[in-house]
Amino acid sequence: MNDIRRTFLWVIFGFSMVLLWDQWQIYNGHKATFFPSPAQVASQATGQSSASAINTPASAANPNAMNGTAAGVPTPIQPSVSNGVMAPPVTANTSSQESVSRKKEIVQITTDVLKVDVDTEGGSVVRLEFLKHVDITRPGQNVILLDNSTERIYMAQTGLISSVPGINFPTHKTPMTPRPGLRALKGDAKTLSLVLESAPQNGLQLIKTYTFKAGSYAIDVVHDIVNTSSQDIPAQLYFQLVRDGNKLAGESAFYSTFTGPAIYTEAKKYQKVEFADVKKKNMDIEKQSSTGYV
Repeated sequence: MNDIRRTFLWVIFGFSMVLLWDQWQIYNGHKATFFPSPAQVASQATGQSSASAINTPASAANPNAMNGTAAGVPTPIQPSVSNGVMAPPVTANTSSQESVSRKKEIVQITTDVLKVDVDTEGGSVVRLEFLKHVDITRPGQNVILLDNSTERIYMAQTGLISSVPGINFPTHKTPMTPRPGLRALKGDAKTLSLVLESAPQNGLQLIKTYTFKAGSYAIDVVHDIVNTSSQDIPAQLYFQLVRDGNKLAGESAFYSTFTGPAIYTEAKKYQKVEFADVKKKNMDIEKQSSTGYV
C-alpha cells in the first residue's frame, strides 16, 4: 500500500515539474513546450492557411492600417477637447512621401569612450560600444550596449504621435537628414553634437540633437518640435527601448539574469526598476500631461 502511495506521489511531483517548466518557458518569452495555448495553436493554423490570409480584409489583418498608425508606435492617448482647438485635417504630405524614397544611412559618432551609430531612419540609436570596457564573454572585443544585428536587437527610439486617429507625425520610422558637422571628438574639444531633422509632416517637424561629452557615457538628447502650420496641433513625444527576447552570450540556459532598466546613483548604488514601477510612472506622467499642443 505504501509503495502505491509513493508511486502516486512521484507521478504528481513529476507532472508538477512539467507544468512549472512549461510556465517558466512562457514567462521568459518562449513558446510553451508541452501545452501550447489555444491562441498559439490558432495563430499557427492561421499562418498555414494561405487562402484565408489572402481574403482577409486590411482592417482585420492590421488594425493600424485603418488609422495610419506606424508599426511599433505606442497607442496614442485620447485627449479631451478644450479651448475650442480643432485638430488639423488629414492631408497628403508630399514632402514626407518623397523623403521615404531616400536611402537611410548610419551616422557614426566617436568620442574617447563611446562609439555610437545613429540611423537616419527616425534618428534611432542602433549601436553603442564602450571603447574602454572589454567584454569578458568575447575576448578581444568591447562591450556592446545597444545593437541591431542578427545576433541581438536592442535600440533606443523616439518620435511623435498624434492624439487624433488618421494623422501621422514624424516617428522612429521617418527618414531624417543629418546636418553637416564633425563626427569625432578630437583634440581639446569637450562636446560634439549631431543634429537630425525630419521633413514637415501634417504640420510638424521633428529635430533631434544628440550631444556627446568627452569622458562621459551620458548622451544628452533634445527634441525640438517645429509647428509649420498656422494652428495648434496636439502631439505627444514618446520614448521606447526595443529589444528581442534572446539570451545574452554566456548566459545559463537554466536561469535568467535580470533584464530591464536599472539606475545607479552614488546614494543608493545599483537599483533595478521593475516593470510595475515603470508602468506606474508612465501612467503618472500621462495623467499630468495627457495632451500637448504645439
